[in-house]
Formats: sequence, C-alpha cells, structure tokens
Amino acid sequence: MSLPDFEAWAIFAKVAELGSFSRAAAELALSKATISKAVTRLEARLGAPLFHRSSRRLSLTESGRVSLDRAQRILSEGEAVEAEVTERVAEPRGLIRLTAPLSFGIANLGEILPQFLTKYPQISLDLRLTDRKMDLVAEGIDVALRIGVLEDSSLRARQLYPIRRVLVASPTFIAQHGMPTHPRELEALPALLFTQVANAGAWQFRHPIEGEFAVRMTGRFYLDNGDVALPALAAGIALAIMPEFLVWQQVRDGQLVELLPGWEMAPTGLHVVTPPGAVRPARVVALIETLAQHFRRAPWAYGASPG
Repeated sequence: MSLPDFEAWAIFAKVAELGSFSRAAAELALSKATISKAVTRLEARLGAPLFHRSSRRLSLTESGRVSLDRAQRILSEGEAVEAEVTERVAEPRGLIRLTAPLSFGIANLGEILPQFLTKYPQISLDLRLTDRKMDLVAEGIDVALRIGVLEDSSLRARQLYPIRRVLVASPTFIAQHGMPTHPRELEALPALLFTQVANAGAWQFRHPIEGEFAVRMTGRFYLDNGDVALPALAAGIALAIMPEFLVWQQVRDGQLVELLPGWEMAPTGLHVVTPPGAVRPARVVALIETLAQHFRRAPWAYGASPG
C-alpha cells in the first residue's frame, strides 16, 4: 500500500481556497505546471475529477466538495506542525491574547505576567480581565483562564488546579447570628449570592460520616464580582461560599472564619482553555507551562496536589 499523496492534497486545498491554479502557484511559489500536474496526478489516483475546468471558471465537482474538508485539514495541520517546530527552534515570539476572570486576574496575575514577559522578551501580551465568557474563536483569543465546570466543546482544556469552595463569615456576623454546626441551620441566615452562578442559592454539602445535605438559601445581597463581596462579608452583612483564592488571606488573618469544618462542597477548578487544533504555538505552550508551574505552588492551594 502506497502512502497518500499529501503534497497533492495540500495543493488541491490551496487551489480550491483561491479558486485559481495561477493564484495558488503564486502563493505557493510553484509553477502553474507543477500545480496542474499535482491536481491531475491526484485525480488519476482517485479515478474522479476534482474540478470543473473552463476558460472562465474553476469549480469543484461533487468529488471535490466531498474531499475538500479533509484536504484543508491536511494543509492546516502541516502548516501548524512546521510553525510549531520553527517556533520551538527559535525563541518563542509573538502576541498572546489572554483573558481571565476579573477577580482572579487582579488577585493572581499581576506578579506572574511581568515575570513571564521578562523571561520571554520576544512575546507580548494583550490581557483582558472580564467575567464575560469570551468566544475564543470569534474574538481571536489565544488563551483563556476559566473557573468552574467546563461545558462540552471543541476547545482544548487543561485543569491547572482544583479550587476549594469555602463557607465563610466575619466574626461580627458570628457574634450576631451564632456559629452554625450543621448545614440545616444556614437556611435561616442571610446569604451573599453570585448572579453569574447557576442555581446560586442551592448549596450542597457532604460529610464523610453524615453524608450529603442540601439547603436553599435566600440572598440578601446579589452581586457578580468577588472583590465587591469581601467588604460586605467583613461588615457582617451575610455569609457566603467563596473560592479559596479570594479569601485565604482573610481567613489566615482572622478577618473571616471558615464555617462548618468537616462539611465540604464539591471543588471547582482553574482551567486553561485554548482554541481547537492539535498544535499550540510555542508562545502559548510557554505561557501555559508558566501558569501551571506558578499555580502548583500558589499560597491559596493549601498544599493540595494539582489535578
């Protein structure tokens, strides 16, 4: 069995993209005769024409339409492999468009990104901090940091770290309402709820001995940003479930208290997400590895092992 004629398939994809043998020849820096011979060779191998040819127009046959998607992938993957190898041989360079959640980015990226840029002087960054879930493909984003359970999609994803969710309140709140000892006592207490979280008032706890227990909370304060939540918690307005990266210092310093020790909520995770494609550019790989190394030893991680 002979190998597929990958060169001819790539040339066919380029001719179909440009709609012209001449334009394909010019872009590929080949002669028009070479382009024509490659397509003719492929058609002979298949036993079917790929193009309808006339003096004025070039169009795909049914066989050409059926073959085009896979041929374009052959061309795209070949270009991507060469680009990656070239970048790996040379120093990583180019622009990375990065997006991350607002509160997480403010709390965790201010130190690491300047260090990354110092290490890789040929790389530049376009950072966009937003709680809006950006469309990576449509908006040209190279890397996204996302927290939570990821939806099924064609995007490539890697979990950098599991993130505990902790129930916290201030000493002022505890002095006014008492210290709860079981999740059932929470329903009578005012809660701070995040509007961007689905079923924000449905809190599910589990205990190694007592099993699972669900409560339905009534919100006193609804908001969509964790940084705004911290002053409200410190003032004793409500209790809340918070990601540990936002409250670990306040818990350590006694400004907030972690409630219901022994009862846990399902953890969430910090993920790095990139557009579809088998090959990531070297500059993107360098950023991902830098982030992975950093969050492996993040102070809010409480010594947990990375997932």
